Amino acid sequence: MEEISRKLKALAIGEKIRRIRQSKGLTLEDISQRTGLSKALISRIENEHVSPPIATLLRIASALKVEISHFFTDHTSPYRVTVVRHHERSSTRDSMIAAGQDAGYTYELLAFKKDDKHMEPFIVAFDLKAREEVPMQVHKGEEFLHVLEGRLEFFTENEVIILERGDSIYFDSGIPHGYRGLGEKPPKALVVVYAP
Repeated sequence: MEEISRKLKALAIGEKIRRIRQSKGLTLEDISQRTGLSKALISRIENEHVSPPIATLLRIASALKVEISHFFTDHTSPYRVTVVRHHERSSTRDSMIAAGQDAGYTYELLAFKKDDKHMEPFIVAFDLKAREEVPMQVHKGEEFLHVLEGRLEFFTENEVIILERGDSIYFDSGIPHGYRGLGEKPPKALVVVYAP
């Protein structure tokens, strides 16, 4: 956990968000209106007090008209083919507090070097939590998930689906949704998010 916190601090995601926002002449209020997030939360993210989950980063990236990968590296590639080696993958602990709850997963970006892309692939490790401890997320676009190991519960306001190793799910990420790990070992999944 300490190692993940160190890596997260080194990424300086909040500082990058602030720099991009200010370079575009946008205020916290502007970003709040574009994302539906509170000014206080955006400020906490920019000041490195909170690490936002994927859904929140996607909303901020959309509001700033940049790709989510801009927050994880200073160097993106203009090439049509990029390679991210195993040792280059960046792992972040999602410590966003939403209604006093941790979002409950760790994610690694798999294509942060590629600029001008329409999909964002991740490897996500999900915590073992009670459903009431996991906040629902919502963002524009579509999402694909393939379980690599373990058991995972996917839920919406009206539906619960249990996913096992080898199972996949594809859905409109504009519907409120959440995931939580089941069993004794935290599950891992390949997640691909398309954000228009």
